[in-house]
Amino acid sequence: MAAAILALALVAGVGVVVVKLVALRSSITSAPLNLGTDGSVLPVDPSKDPLQILLLGTDSRKDTGGKYGGDPSSTGSGNSDVMMLMQLSADRQRVTVVSLPRDLLTTVPACTDPETGQTYPEQQFAQLNMALSYGGPGCTVAAVNQLTGLQVDHFMMADFNAVKELTTVIGGVDVCVNEPINDTYSKLNLPAGVSTVQGEQALAFLRTRHAFGDGGDRGRVRAQQSFLASMVRKLTSEGTLTNVPRLYSIAEAVARNLTVDDGLAQIPALLALADRVKNVNLSKVAFVSLPTELYEPNPNRLVMKEEEGQRLFQILREDGDVTADDAADKDKPNDKPTGGSSETASDPVTGTAADGAAPDGNIVAGEPAALSFDSSTQPVQVRNESGMDRRGEAVAEHLRSLGYAQAAVAEADGTNPATQILYSTGFEAVARALAKDLGVPQASVLSGGTDYGVAVVVGRDFTSGTELAATGKLGGDLSGQTADQVTCQQSGGF
Repeated sequence: MAAAILALALVAGVGVVVVKLVALRSSITSAPLNLGTDGSVLPVDPSKDPLQILLLGTDSRKDTGGKYGGDPSSTGSGNSDVMMLMQLSADRQRVTVVSLPRDLLTTVPACTDPETGQTYPEQQFAQLNMALSYGGPGCTVAAVNQLTGLQVDHFMMADFNAVKELTTVIGGVDVCVNEPINDTYSKLNLPAGVSTVQGEQALAFLRTRHAFGDGGDRGRVRAQQSFLASMVRKLTSEGTLTNVPRLYSIAEAVARNLTVDDGLAQIPALLALADRVKNVNLSKVAFVSLPTELYEPNPNRLVMKEEEGQRLFQILREDGDVTADDAADKDKPNDKPTGGSSETASDPVTGTAADGAAPDGNIVAGEPAALSFDSSTQPVQVRNESGMDRRGEAVAEHLRSLGYAQAAVAEADGTNPATQILYSTGFEAVARALAKDLGVPQASVLSGGTDYGVAVVVGRDFTSGTELAATGKLGGDLSGQTADQVTCQQSGGF
């Protein structure tokens, strides 16, 4: 869903596609921008101001012939299967995409349905993805405005067909999983390693709730970010932007499955939007996860970590750079662990979880953990997936020099192209310390994939040196990745 929207933004700015887009104008559906009862919108200059664009993917089963089940909550407009807030910086040098979990509980303000005139009252602790059913995407816009303190300037919403058609047109998107996946819920079926997905399998990859992490929303968000990063790399590296027939096909696939706000429905507005992003460096296309925690009365739902979330939104309100070294650290106590034997962790014997470990196994940085560990006693295995002889031995030797006396080379299966740090229960902070020592981004620190201790997977992006090159890194304590980083997903208990 969001994949289709981001693709349109990347390719629509190419001048040669203008005529085709004009011809497709009648295919684009539009709707009001803000259905909130206050509904006020401040003027914005799209040529020089930062722009906020809400990307939505609807799970509506309308016109699918029952192919994806008959969930009564997904009739009509449905709910938001994907919600991402994309900011285009004023200087045209950065694109920041913040993933908003569908299970996030927040306030949904009162919204009036433009078709029926019905006003839905304000709801406290409502699930954000349900706002779409209260009159359309303009109610989700109103809720996101209230959550973030930002003003959403435009929205773009796509349906199931957009992903299927787009991924087929571009010849598929490469994805990577650490273990074979056969998810009977989404019908996602992948072998371990890298696969090219398109059509139904691409849709299943983006929609699955059970295949990744702990089967919750955070694992799915991470998979969506990885998918979008891979798609961006493909669109910008395979000559797509100079392939006129393919550009036409992309425009057709997206336009007939797209709903935008009234202000974005005109072709010049779409082209001006696309012109803002077409030259952004991949290292400055950042996918960021909203900091969240479990909602205690209902652990199947999430709430925003207020302090960390507001720091992230402050960066956006100031048109800041989430990839800067000090991103999200402003006015924050220096409670980050320093790695090595001074790191703090959960108990590697009892498996008591450390503070700062997300339920899906992704580390939420910046929170002090409970107990210290002795790096010399930690079980660390090094798997060489780099394709370079004796690379595992070199990394293991480096880790031993840092105090990880038990670091040893283990067998690799040759299917994983990405550098990752995998850990079993009780070793979250050990993995985190190793990631800091080796320069591995948080997005590549994952729960599972090893029976006991920590496994350092040395990928094809780490063929030399003792620290991973600066790809995929966000600043401060932010979690996510940039478009230049290849990541693999850890399968969950589906």
